[in-house]
Amino acid sequence: MNRRVLVTGGARGIGRAVVEAFAATGDQVAVHHGASRDAAEQLVAELPGDGHVVVGADLSDAEQVRRAVDAAAQALGGLDVLVNNAGVFMAHPPLTTLYDQWQLAWASTLAVNLVGAANVTFCAVPHLVSGGGGSIVNVSSRGAFRGEPDCPAYGASKAGLNAFGQSMALALAPQGISVSTVAPGFVETDMAREVLDGPGGDAVRAQSPFGRVAHPHEVAAAVLWLASEPARFASGTIIDVNGASYLRT
Repeated sequence: MNRRVLVTGGARGIGRAVVEAFAATGDQVAVHHGASRDAAEQLVAELPGDGHVVVGADLSDAEQVRRAVDAAAQALGGLDVLVNNAGVFMAHPPLTTLYDQWQLAWASTLAVNLVGAANVTFCAVPHLVSGGGGSIVNVSSRGAFRGEPDCPAYGASKAGLNAFGQSMALALAPQGISVSTVAPGFVETDMAREVLDGPGGDAVRAQSPFGRVAHPHEVAAAVLWLASEPARFASGTIIDVNGASYLRT
C-alpha cells in the first residue's frame, strides 16, 4: 500500500521538494500550508498520482493544528508518515533589537518551530499507531549546533526540536514509530534568497567546500530515506545536510 504522508509547510522550499519526492514514489500526500493556500493547491494539482490534499492551519494555534491533522488523516484514510518541516525565521540580533521586538521574535518562533511541531506530532501519533506504526521526520537546522547570532530564537527552536525528536524516538519505538531528524545548512529557498542574493551570498556559499548551498531536493532525499522502512532502525538520528560547512564531533 502506498504511504499516507503529511508534510507541514509543504507549499514552498524544502517542504515542496519533500512533497514532490513522496508523490514521485506513489505516496499520497497532505500538503499543509499556513498562509500559502494558492501555492499549496497549485502544487497538489501538479503532483503525479491521485488522492493528494491540502490542509491549512496556523501552527501556533493548537486547535487549528488538531483540526488540520485530523482532516489530513481523514482525507488520506490514515497516516503513515509525518514530516515536521514548517518553520519561521525572524532576525532579532540581541544588541540592536528593541525589547518588544525581541519578545515577539521569541514567542512567534517557538510557537511554530517547536511547540507547533510538538503539537502536530501529538495529534498525528494516534493515527500512526492505529495504522500499525510509521515514521516521523523533523526538519531542523545546522543553526541548532553552531548557533544563530542574529536569530537566537531560531537556533534555540531547532535545538529544542532535535531534543524533542530524540525524546519521541524513545517514547514511540514500542509503537513501531521511528522519529529522526534532518539538519540542513543554507538551502536555496525563498526564505534564504535575501541572504544568498545579497552582498554576503558568496561568503555563505564559501562555507561549504563544495562552494554552494544545498538544493531542496538534496534535503528531501534525506527525508525520504529516513521515512523508509530500511531506515526504521536509524530512529533517533540526526542527519546533517550542510555540504561539510559545519562538522559536529
